[in-house]
Amino acid sequence: MKSLQAVMREVLHAEAMALHRLSEELPDSSEEAVRLLADCKGRVIVTGMGKMSAVARKFAATLCSTGTPASFMHPSEAHHGDLGMVTGRELLVAISNSGETSEIVSLIPYMKRHQVPVIAITGKEGNTLARNSDCSIVLGVEREADPVTEAPTTSTTAAMAMCDALAIALVHQRGFTREQFALFHPGGQLGRRMLLTIGDLMHSGDSLPLVRQNALLREAIVVISRKGLGAGLVTDAANHLLGIITDGDLRRVLEKQHNPLETPVLELLNRDPVVIDASQLAVEALNLMRQKSITVLPVTDSTRVVTGVVHLHDLLRAGLQ
Repeated sequence: MKSLQAVMREVLHAEAMALHRLSEELPDSSEEAVRLLADCKGRVIVTGMGKMSAVARKFAATLCSTGTPASFMHPSEAHHGDLGMVTGRELLVAISNSGETSEIVSLIPYMKRHQVPVIAITGKEGNTLARNSDCSIVLGVEREADPVTEAPTTSTTAAMAMCDALAIALVHQRGFTREQFALFHPGGQLGRRMLLTIGDLMHSGDSLPLVRQNALLREAIVVISRKGLGAGLVTDAANHLLGIITDGDLRRVLEKQHNPLETPVLELLNRDPVVIDASQLAVEALNLMRQKSITVLPVTDSTRVVTGVVHLHDLLRAGLQ
């Protein structure tokens, strides 16, 4: 009896070889399929039965997330009302390894009556679905990973990979950008990196560690301690930033001077701190902090009036890395 690892290796090898053959012998029709998808004026409808329904759902989801409106339509439900989603502006992608799945093949006449183009993704040539579609992509899967059960394995892997290839080729065809992708994924890491601004994360109002220019060091320490951001922003009466004094500055002063608490903060502050505008992306602040090895970044407007402050921890808590 084969070991369990040997069985699993055979499955992985069979699926890997199927993908290798598909990549080496990519059907010319796949390029036509991308053009049809790009020309679709309405919604792409994707259908599949059994295990291929999972592949179809994944393809529809991938299309949606990359800027192409798409929906999954179960072929059985289609005959009980779901065909109402077809208006004539759609395109149908039908996925069936055999190409003879009755629930899918029976959709073809309806699509033809409504002049809806059909892209077929099938395992072999010459089947009913392939013959009656506008574009047929034949995957050429020779066998499933397990010759005993013939459970859909290699065929579904190849179909999934082909759908991914179509979706990404469509992205390139349309010039879809990272910024557009981020708009559809505001909760994901890319969305956070692309969309969050400094204004979304900065501390402002009463939480600002403002230190007036005539303050003494002991007064600045109280402000820095209360606000808990590791720094004080030294400003004039109109809130123009004059400089910054950090926890590190305090430690260095205490190491050098015996009793510096009565020292005016104007003698101790950094008068040329790195600042950022509230409209800039949060990821830009993160990059700037790493570049300058700082943890606190004052936020100012074009006249250098303080509008906020952002701490490195705020950016990390927001999921920026």
